[in-house]
Amino acid sequence: MAKSGEILVGLDIGTTKICAIVGEVTDEGIDIIGVGTHPSKGLRKGVVVNIDATVASIKRAIEEAEHMAGCEITTVYTGIAGGHIKALPSHGVVAVKDKEVRANDVDRVIEQAKAVAIPLDREVIHVLPQEFIVDDQDGVKDPIGMSGVRLEAKALIVTGAVSSAQNIVKCAQRTGLNVADIVLQPLASSLATLSEDEKELGVCLVDIGGGTTDIAIFHDGAIRHTSVISLGGNHVTNDVAVGLRTPIHEAERIKRAFGCAMTQAVDKSETIEVPSVGGQPPRVLSRHILAEIIEPRVEEIFMLVQHEIQRCGMEEVLASGVVITGGSTLLDRMPEMAESVLGVPVRRGLPRSIGGLVDVVKSPIFATAVGLVIYGARQRAGSPYFRIREENVYRKVKTRMKEWLGEIF
Repeated sequence: MAKSGEILVGLDIGTTKICAIVGEVTDEGIDIIGVGTHPSKGLRKGVVVNIDATVASIKRAIEEAEHMAGCEITTVYTGIAGGHIKALPSHGVVAVKDKEVRANDVDRVIEQAKAVAIPLDREVIHVLPQEFIVDDQDGVKDPIGMSGVRLEAKALIVTGAVSSAQNIVKCAQRTGLNVADIVLQPLASSLATLSEDEKELGVCLVDIGGGTTDIAIFHDGAIRHTSVISLGGNHVTNDVAVGLRTPIHEAERIKRAFGCAMTQAVDKSETIEVPSVGGQPPRVLSRHILAEIIEPRVEEIFMLVQHEIQRCGMEEVLASGVVITGGSTLLDRMPEMAESVLGVPVRRGLPRSIGGLVDVVKSPIFATAVGLVIYGARQRAGSPYFRIREENVYRKVKTRMKEWLGEIF
């Protein structure tokens, strides 16, 4: 963990809401001391499309979090998502000096694994080691200190569009914030919601946001696959608005208050009042009709998730089932619907392993933001698993030269 008393801030820039979570590092772990949220207006499908609107929303969320935490926020860890995110497996091999694996050998092999050809309009967001191989010994989690002459690393390279990452940083900087790191959103959510046992046995995290659904599959303690589906809670809201002929903001309210993901769980005698458009009087409709509109879209999302799991050949390793998180999963009967489509146990993922304002953030809505705070604490601790983004090129070359000269002399 980072040093005690340090303040870390996670900024979740989502399609439907901006959320800032302030965490304080203690001897026991992390205490949440501030929360700020504000509706998001400047994103579409997880990507910034209006910088001014996004900046205004970030400002409001940060101000609210600062007021609650009683501190000034200057640096944040922020998430990235969207259809532009792509992941590809990679492999690196280096010779071990002194016949004992040291930290710089691990750094070199990860650097080697990162040396893949990617287009100029994309950048490496994460290099996620899956396992190390020392000589012929595979399945090694931490090779430091082991004897051997050859070190290999299997890793997952996560790339994203340079413009999307730059726009997120630009939005944060315009509000006077420094961005310590940009983190893949499902990776952040996994830190807040998944246990180590689940990651070992095999689990699929499905983070259903407003504009996108992010998937991350874990097995043997490491992330094995990640992808993004361009469907989310906003598509359900749009279906409700069209089906009930009601304004979008009313459709969102009705979905949250009365929505259900399974029609068979709704009593046909239940009714709801639906406001009309164009000044028409409100109508009274059966709640069953609302469920009939919502169910096909939710089913479609989970069928696409199932297709993605099958496409990467991981359906046999999900011994721990599926964990769903994100604001859209608060919809009534969502886990049951997921179970019926996916055929494995499903639970809602709530932030865990934190202290402080636990009751405030114990909701799937805050999973990504809490995960960003946990990520920040682990990165400050220097965990090699989280040594991630490209540094300034000049600084990187200078560091490599120093290491090289140190090795010679």
